[in-house]
Amino acid sequence: MKIAITAESTIDLPKDLREKFDIKTVPFSILLGEELIEDGEDAARQIFDYVAKTKVLPKTSAVNEEQYRDFFDAVLKEYDAIVHFSLSSQMSSAFENARRVAENYTNVKVIDSQSLSTGIALLAIYARKLANKGDEVDKIVEAVEKRIPFVQASFVLKRLDYLYKGGRCSRLQLFGANLLKLRPQILVQNGKMGPSKRFRGNMDKCIMEYCNATLETFDSPDLDTAFITYSSKPQTETLERIKELLKQRGFKNIYTTTASGTISSHCGEDCLGILYINDGSKK
Repeated sequence: MKIAITAESTIDLPKDLREKFDIKTVPFSILLGEELIEDGEDAARQIFDYVAKTKVLPKTSAVNEEQYRDFFDAVLKEYDAIVHFSLSSQMSSAFENARRVAENYTNVKVIDSQSLSTGIALLAIYARKLANKGDEVDKIVEAVEKRIPFVQASFVLKRLDYLYKGGRCSRLQLFGANLLKLRPQILVQNGKMGPSKRFRGNMDKCIMEYCNATLETFDSPDLDTAFITYSSKPQTETLERIKELLKQRGFKNIYTTTASGTISSHCGEDCLGILYINDGSKK
């Protein structure tokens, strides 16, 4: 059986990695004033330019049922079945939309990733490897769902401006954090984004402190794959230091990716995260 692995654009994988792992995506939509664009690799920069000019956040729209139906139909012309990964149901209506459409098919399974960005990609890549081994759809779904609670997805933010514009923090929190140069860590737990540690000072220094603290806290990683995902590329020296840190920890495959427009519209510029599955001792 030829099994397709699919996701929304919020998986944050560039074209070369989507092709490498044979993962198909369907895009979210982003409304920049009166201009409607599809989410993708270049959408984040368009959003940052739009916000800098207008001081207003764009609106993002989940994939609707008609779009899922067209997408699934197109994929099933080439594949016998689909395992689809959705952005956490706690963050978007995408999962519910996809689930309702999938009820009309016997060969489409939809998984609530309970994650975002390359946290979803980690699960999708695992599913692809199982499919390539010849596992059946139900076995793939069961194996993937067991790993969902162990996805370590977190980011460190330079500023809270976008969270404030999106109503996710107060003006006082914004002022205090920016005045004191506090760089908050955002952690995904139980499908929701929430604050975790805070770092203070120069952003590049804080990025390295965040990476070390994350590896210390989530210290049982599956060392096969790690992602470094950012909304704005950090200094080359900092990026190389992160890669070296992950290599020293033992990660075999380290990928760098740019966050999609949907993800970037929530975290803003100069946001960076390391993501991996923290179940190495349980596998």
